[in-house]
Amino acid sequence: MSAYYLSARSLSRLEGVHPALVAVVKYAILITPQDFSVVEGLRTTAKQREYYQKGLSRTMNSRHLTGHAVDLLPYRPGGYGDLDSPEALAAFRRIAKAMKQAAARVRVPIEWGYDLWKWDMPHFQLSAKKYPAA
Repeated sequence: MSAYYLSARSLSRLEGVHPALVAVVKYAILITPQDFSVVEGLRTTAKQREYYQKGLSRTMNSRHLTGHAVDLLPYRPGGYGDLDSPEALAAFRRIAKAMKQAAARVRVPIEWGYDLWKWDMPHFQLSAKKYPAA
């Protein structure tokens, strides 16, 4: 078990997120060797449009809009600077491993953005097959 926990800010960012995904995130922080923060959960249409127009998202049909996705960032004092660096990628992989282990433990299928699209490392979502958007 790790010594990490979700901060009040991370917990507040899980408000409106599907309870099954919240359970995965809460379990993952307990077993991860890599501290992380929740940077975004439920997203408004306006925010999604802003991200889409800035090229930060490639869709207007994000699972964040329905509370079926979260974005997690690795924590390290001083930060990582470049999130595409080998060190940051290694940190994201540690988070992904913990999220996948947690998902298996609580029997909630998830998908990692990097596995899906080879670019969205912070993104984790409930399986669209098992948890279709309402």
